[in-house]
Amino acid sequence: MDDFISSGHGEWEDPQTRTRCRILWRKPEQLASDIYDWAVSNGYVNSVCTVFELHSGEDVNGMSFQGADEELLRRALGILDSQGKCALFRGDTSSEDGIKFF
Repeated sequence: MDDFISSGHGEWEDPQTRTRCRILWRKPEQLASDIYDWAVSNGYVNSVCTVFELHSGEDVNGMSFQGADEELLRRALGILDSQGKCALFRGDTSSEDGIKFF
């Protein structure tokens, strides 16, 4: 497990006891890059989509982030937000939260 952790492809869910490890197929930074590349390629720059559309929409079939764990997806979006590539805003439910890409 330590190899997964040190490579960035794993993280302890319980760092104190180290009994549960989340294995990451793609690092959050890689997912962020994939999401932004998808947004640019599919005309979503200066447009809005929902977290649900990004997670399960028809336009994301076959993408690395399709069906990704919501927490991991939100971390990737947070990276894009901190880079000024998107803005996140709250909807009525978490799946209706919006993303505007820049």
